[in-house]
Amino acid sequence: MSRYFRTYPILTLYRVVLLYVVLMLCRVVFTLYNADIFGTIAWDEVPRLLYGGLRFDTISICYAFGVWIVLSLLPLHLRERRWYRNILFWYYAVVGAVCVAVNIADAIYFRYTQKRFTSEEFFFAENSNSLPLVFKFAAENLHLIAAGVVLIALLVWGYRRRVEPTALLRRWSYYVVGTATLCATAVLCIAGIRGGLSRMARPTAIPYSLKFAKTGDKANIVLSNPFCIIRTIGSSRLEVPHYFDSEALAQIYTPYHTPKEGAEFKARNVVIFVLESMSAENSAFLCPDLYEDGEQGYTPFLDSLMQSGYAFRRMYANGKRSIQALPSVWGSIPSLVEPFVLMPQSLGESLPLPALLREKGYSTAFFCGSERGSMGFDAYAISAGFEQCISKEDYEAERGMGDFDGYWGIWDDKFLGYMGDYIDRLPQPFLASVFTISSHHPFVVPEEWKPQLPEGKTLIQPCAAYLDGVLKQFFEQNRDKEWFDSTIFAFVADHVSCEHYAARTNCSPGDFHVIGLLYTPDGSVTGQSNQPASQIDIMPTLLGLLGYDKPYFAYGRNLLDSDALPLTIVYDNGAYKAFTAEHIHIFTDGAVGEVYHIDDIERKENLVSTMHSPQVEQQIRAYIQQYYEHAERKSYIVPDNLLSDIHSR
Repeated sequence: MSRYFRTYPILTLYRVVLLYVVLMLCRVVFTLYNADIFGTIAWDEVPRLLYGGLRFDTISICYAFGVWIVLSLLPLHLRERRWYRNILFWYYAVVGAVCVAVNIADAIYFRYTQKRFTSEEFFFAENSNSLPLVFKFAAENLHLIAAGVVLIALLVWGYRRRVEPTALLRRWSYYVVGTATLCATAVLCIAGIRGGLSRMARPTAIPYSLKFAKTGDKANIVLSNPFCIIRTIGSSRLEVPHYFDSEALAQIYTPYHTPKEGAEFKARNVVIFVLESMSAENSAFLCPDLYEDGEQGYTPFLDSLMQSGYAFRRMYANGKRSIQALPSVWGSIPSLVEPFVLMPQSLGESLPLPALLREKGYSTAFFCGSERGSMGFDAYAISAGFEQCISKEDYEAERGMGDFDGYWGIWDDKFLGYMGDYIDRLPQPFLASVFTISSHHPFVVPEEWKPQLPEGKTLIQPCAAYLDGVLKQFFEQNRDKEWFDSTIFAFVADHVSCEHYAARTNCSPGDFHVIGLLYTPDGSVTGQSNQPASQIDIMPTLLGLLGYDKPYFAYGRNLLDSDALPLTIVYDNGAYKAFTAEHIHIFTDGAVGEVYHIDDIERKENLVSTMHSPQVEQQIRAYIQQYYEHAERKSYIVPDNLLSDIHSR
């Protein structure tokens, strides 16, 4: 047995396990050193923290030691040569030492910055005082340096350099078994980095750590390097513009919202539908010029709700990817240059809509028919304040395995039926939100629905009609339930579809134009708005309808009661674009350089000389500055001094 233990496959596995042990010990050192910051860690938190730590350590090992693993498992006789074995040893020892050093440095660094060491810190290495500071911190933390030395020594001592020739050394099976082992390991490494092999899995980002921790601070325990460094290359450094001093900035634009005098909170249930790829062009109500007289379009049910509820005729997505939608809708936090949830700064303290309503006694649940962990939705949902995340696995545990669409998850009609029944179990008042999935590539619908669906001008339009029918079915199934009449329903798409046929959806603002509306069964909210609005306005508008009586943080505005300039700002292709009632203002290099009428889809006439608005330009600058100043501070809540000032009035 000793001889087989010293063969390359077994030794490689052993050495990888040793890396896990050392990285986990680094995490223990990090946690103990910063214990006063993290506070008490309950015993029931430990298993999830450990599991999350293993997930991120797996990615770190795959990133840092992927080449070493491949070289160790190459089915070539080179690896029996002494010089080759020496290369492998020194790769393992040097890279392992760097990983330990960075993780130990994290313990010290985190104490001062409340963030893990990322690629951003390499930009500070050019400072003349960087080296003296390193020596100063090292001298003040010799016990941590000693711990790092011990862990590096453990890696070197535990490597076990002696290798035995494999019993298959001179047989054809040497190459077959070796190749199979290498291929299997490569697949496992890919799965480790992506968080799985299914099509729903996406490369893991820093905010995924929130899935395993109760607070943003404790999520840092889960993280490890070199994951944090490699994953943030090109995205973690913030360039914070300073167009205005703090007093002028607050006068122009602020994300702090204060309740009106005499505001009284009235609890009502809230259900938010985030509709996959539901572009405005699918609606004959929103885009009547695209349809002939009498043609009902692909969303007749949603159109009926817009006519009896409150329609936002110019609702815009704040991004073009699904991961940008949920922070915008639930937290009123947009994505600018980078998707917010992929930024290390997203771990900062925040109070999105679910968290605010939980403080008011709401039960909260997020529904998505894809598998658990898909797109990192549930990780953000938990951090946003949702108590429960109901997914494909929960559906199949109750209703069997027969409703999987073969691609993304449970068919929308089946899953929303399940959602309606699940809501019956939620204590009132409740906040429920669902992310639909069926109106997505490869654009398939259930066989039993096909006869009743229109053919469509694009691949997605039969899917849009299917989703519209599903929503109608949801309302019919739940209309007579006790909770229905006391509920506010909000509908908004995550982004426009990649499939479009109207020429204006090829350029802004058409390429951000989505369906958005509010509906109340009691008819208390009716009307329509032609002013520009966006996903970040959903949260303030819902809080306004509920009479929310506390200050809160949101980049959006209450669309039903706001004196703010009707303006929507998005980031697209290297420029900030501000949509007003009739124009699009394109902001680059600190100024508005182009202004076009929204109907000028070919951008033939730049109106900047005649239609330039200093007020719009100020708003854009203030919006950008507020966004990045708060991101730099990792603060998305109303500060205590402002709360005290409000209470003293």
